[in-house]
Amino acid sequence: MNNNNFDDIRPYDDSEVNEVLARVVASPDFIRAMAHLRFPKLAQYLPWIIRPLIRRGLHSKATKLNCVYDVQLLVLKYLQQMIDRSVTNLTVSGLEHLPKDRACLFISNHRDIVLDPALVNYALHQNGQRTLRIAVGDNLMTEKYVEDLIRVNKSFVVKRSAKSPRDKLKASKQLSAFIHQSLTSDNEHIWIAQREGRAKDGDDRTNPAVISMLGLNRPKTMEFSDYIASLNIVPVAISYEWDPCDIAKAKELQCIAESGCYEKQDSEDLDSIVAGFVGQKGHIHLSFGKPLQQPLASAEAVAAAINEQIWQHYYLHPSNTVAYQQLQGQTLTDSKLLAAQQQLAQRCEGLSAATAERLQQMYAKPVFNQRHEPVATATTMDDTADVDELSQAAVNHC
Repeated sequence: MNNNNFDDIRPYDDSEVNEVLARVVASPDFIRAMAHLRFPKLAQYLPWIIRPLIRRGLHSKATKLNCVYDVQLLVLKYLQQMIDRSVTNLTVSGLEHLPKDRACLFISNHRDIVLDPALVNYALHQNGQRTLRIAVGDNLMTEKYVEDLIRVNKSFVVKRSAKSPRDKLKASKQLSAFIHQSLTSDNEHIWIAQREGRAKDGDDRTNPAVISMLGLNRPKTMEFSDYIASLNIVPVAISYEWDPCDIAKAKELQCIAESGCYEKQDSEDLDSIVAGFVGQKGHIHLSFGKPLQQPLASAEAVAAAINEQIWQHYYLHPSNTVAYQQLQGQTLTDSKLLAAQQQLAQRCEGLSAATAERLQQMYAKPVFNQRHEPVATATTMDDTADVDELSQAAVNHC
């Protein structure tokens, strides 16, 4: 990789792993965070004992990691433990559509801050494919050790903190060029989300601004449709039977509907990451679509093509069907649906009627999208998107 133009956003390479991990383990903030995560009570009452033990243990593990692949194998180990504990079944379809001789730009729906790209990565690794370079917004990199951990795990930075239109456009052009080089020169898979932030209302819909950002690196002599085809875009539909953050999302949406705004707490992103990781998710299905090779003359046309594949390939769980039928006033008779109805009712306990309905809409929306039926939904507040805020500058530029 020609690192000179991308040093501030690119993933770390093998030669940097030892230095980066040593810096992370030496960070008092990182050790404090790990102590509270692993041993919350001991960390509170006996920090002078638990923190040195945590540092010693992490140092021992870090010294055995000498390249990015070593880091990724360790991450995959923890991901497998998560799957074993909180997922009843993980299924994958569509891998046969992926070309074996060229990198793909995977654009997926976005429901979980960390798990969406992690599960795509897991599926590719299990299928003998190369792992991904993953887009991560700098809003999540609140501490230097967080940025180090993200970039040492083959992820790159999206500068969402850019403020002025000029800076946003500059960051968008840099990001577009990095993605193009990764796909074409480096032959590395890329993952980005289809929109800014999680689709908290269940409406998986691609923002054309993301596509416009990708097109900023297009040579003037090249047709837009040809350039899009060269990126080898593969839509991915990720469906969770149960969302561990569904109640929090529904409450946020209702708060926005009632007051017009929602003030995120400082630790909210981290809380969502932890909840999504440890919470019970039931059946998860990943569906890889077909690469977009048809002529698509505009960002809106590309977005619509991605939407159609994600909607049609979205695996509908009983939780989705139950929510849809309840909103339609239909009577449930199937035993599997009755079990899902009971679990959905339990999740709605203690919620206001309006908030409970938003939770139902969240699960029902994929059914409405698949059938191209309209449903009244609330306006979603985006939180951790990967590229949207910058790519809007691309739309304005174009």
